[in-house]
Amino acid sequence: MREIRKVWPLFPAELATVWQPRVDVYRTRKGWLLKVELAGVKLQDVSVTIHGRRVAISGCRKDSILEEGASHYLMEISYSRFERVIDMPCGLETARVTLEARDGLVLVHLITEGHENG
Repeated sequence: MREIRKVWPLFPAELATVWQPRVDVYRTRKGWLLKVELAGVKLQDVSVTIHGRRVAISGCRKDSILEEGASHYLMEISYSRFERVIDMPCGLETARVTLEARDGLVLVHLITEGHENG
């Protein structure tokens, strides 16, 4: 049986699916660093929530680089909601969270230094 891949057209239900960005997790001297592959996402469109050991990174990538009168021919980049949940090895509810954008990555710093969960 041959595989049939639907390429065109895309229906609204398919466009609404949530995608999961790739993440690298590092232990640092001050806590944790999560490097999230989110090229084209603005920091104000990223949300981080922590529940116990679970860190959720969510938001939306919007297609903001368009020329007037342009129409799409090929769309391979996901412009929709994303969410990624990471189960960490320790509770982080008291961690201080900072975000930084660099080279197509969103860096999520979870600072536990001086906190009880570090």
